[in-house]
Amino acid sequence: MPGFNYGDDQDDVYTPYRRVLVTGATGLLGRAVYKEFKNNDWDALGSGYNRARPRFLKCNLLDEDAVRGVIQEFQPHVIVHCAAERRPDVVEHHTEAAMNLNVHACATLAKEAAGIFLIYISTDYVFDGRNPPYGENDAPNPLNLYGKSKLEGEREILRHCPGAAILRVPILYGEVEKVEESAVTVLWDRVQEGAESCTIEHCQQRFPTYTNDVAHVCRNMAERALQDSSLRGIFHYSGKEQMTKYEIACAIADAFNLPSSHLIPMTEQPAGAGAQRPQNAQLECSRLELLGLSVEPSPFKTAIRNSLWPFQHDKRWRQTVFH
Repeated sequence: MPGFNYGDDQDDVYTPYRRVLVTGATGLLGRAVYKEFKNNDWDALGSGYNRARPRFLKCNLLDEDAVRGVIQEFQPHVIVHCAAERRPDVVEHHTEAAMNLNVHACATLAKEAAGIFLIYISTDYVFDGRNPPYGENDAPNPLNLYGKSKLEGEREILRHCPGAAILRVPILYGEVEKVEESAVTVLWDRVQEGAESCTIEHCQQRFPTYTNDVAHVCRNMAERALQDSSLRGIFHYSGKEQMTKYEIACAIADAFNLPSSHLIPMTEQPAGAGAQRPQNAQLECSRLELLGLSVEPSPFKTAIRNSLWPFQHDKRWRQTVFH
């Protein structure tokens, strides 16, 4: 399309007829979604903001004219809205900016998405975690501002674009650019400390989910929606392996043949631990499965090795694996 020479496309190569716009394409999930569509015969346009250039289009999702211009020129068949402030503690401290991105940008995008299949990425944090597992029709009751903002984003999406799909997912991990990009991979530094003991939370149950699997589900949904316009509403997708953060850290250590004896489970939340998290917000995912749109979650140890492979510079790890 004229004016959108971002990414890997060249003017003289084949351009697929199916077009997808991926917001937040510079982020952890957005990169995986962009790559999934790009590698499967879609013309993909990724947008970002602070980290957009040179690979992606820079677009302020709060600017209605900018959003309208991108959509009118690119004319996507599908939009996957990944852009969000997803860090609960940041949302608590920078509430206005987070609400702008998590709520108001949803309204801006949805208003311009008439005739386009829109997938909005939401979260298990819309639930309070007191009575799992949660189906798509269970009543949300978020405990923190992040969950509340994402729930409001869902409502804005469906209010302005009733044919949209909401895809709720839990804690994500994948091919990170830095380990701090995911609440799963950030544990890598603690695993590597080795000689120094450290405590890790062992209270809340989580279901770490691989971004490549979520991206595959998004493509499945998009391709079905082009054939069946009745695909809409709320969907859940989740990994199946249940772990606390302590158990995640131990699994990471095991995946790389590293010791975990220095990791100490902490069974009580310390005071001032940040935004409140649900105890167990397990998602029940049968709707996607019944429609044949789900994918079997990748085994955690295999996927975490893929995710952290570029960060294996620790001397102990190299000695353990290669000697």
